[in-house]
Amino acid sequence: MTIKNQTDSSADLFFYGDIVSETWQSEWYEDDMAPGDVKEFLDQLDGTENINIHINSGGGSVFGGIAIYNMLRRNNAHKTVYVDGLAASIASVIMMAGDEIVMPKNATVMIHKPSASYFFTTKNADDLRKDAESLDTCQEAIMQTYMTKAKVDKEEIEQKVNDETWLTGEEAAELFDIKVEEANDAVACAGSSMFFCYKNVPTSLTAQGKNAKKKDEQRPLSRQDIKEIFNESFSEYQAREKEKKELLESLNKYGERKQNG
Repeated sequence: MTIKNQTDSSADLFFYGDIVSETWQSEWYEDDMAPGDVKEFLDQLDGTENINIHINSGGGSVFGGIAIYNMLRRNNAHKTVYVDGLAASIASVIMMAGDEIVMPKNATVMIHKPSASYFFTTKNADDLRKDAESLDTCQEAIMQTYMTKAKVDKEEIEQKVNDETWLTGEEAAELFDIKVEEANDAVACAGSSMFFCYKNVPTSLTAQGKNAKKKDEQRPLSRQDIKEIFNESFSEYQAREKEKKELLESLNKYGERKQNG
């Protein structure tokens, strides 16, 4: 990992992609960040007094994000977090690692309940109950983290978490200890694959993504692109499997009729 803007007393850390749980996952997209990447970053710092943490992320892995938060909190440097555009989901938890949090009026924070997604697997009722208990535990850990910077009571923040709430800089400052700056040209968060997981994504953010895609048609496939391709391919696969099943059933019936005839 290359440490950006390093001086004798400070260094910059950028969360400008999704948060993933394993380092090999972050190798697919250079802006994605895993706990191993952050550990590598921190291990390279020798007596650095200040870390500037820049966030423009749609979120990602709950466990990866909590691990990153804990590593940053344990570091003795003074940490200033800048929300350059978006701190959504687990990125909003990483934001809480700052000794100071700075956010323009027109940047966005999103807090919501943790969720799980499943690919090529089945879950029975017992499995789903275990997953629900794990997610409840994750939410309690996230709530404890939010409360370290809270200016209101836990019940108010938890209700906004349960509702999936998108907050401007000024709105976020009403809940958390955040320094609000004048609006600037907020960085678009167009590459996140997490937006499809959320219910209340502001149209301004989805519009950013569409515009960015038009401007950069030659960019590498994002995980959202891959998911859309996968969903289309999997739908075609299911349709072929259905046709095959119907064909086999009709052949079986034909065989039965021939034997009986």
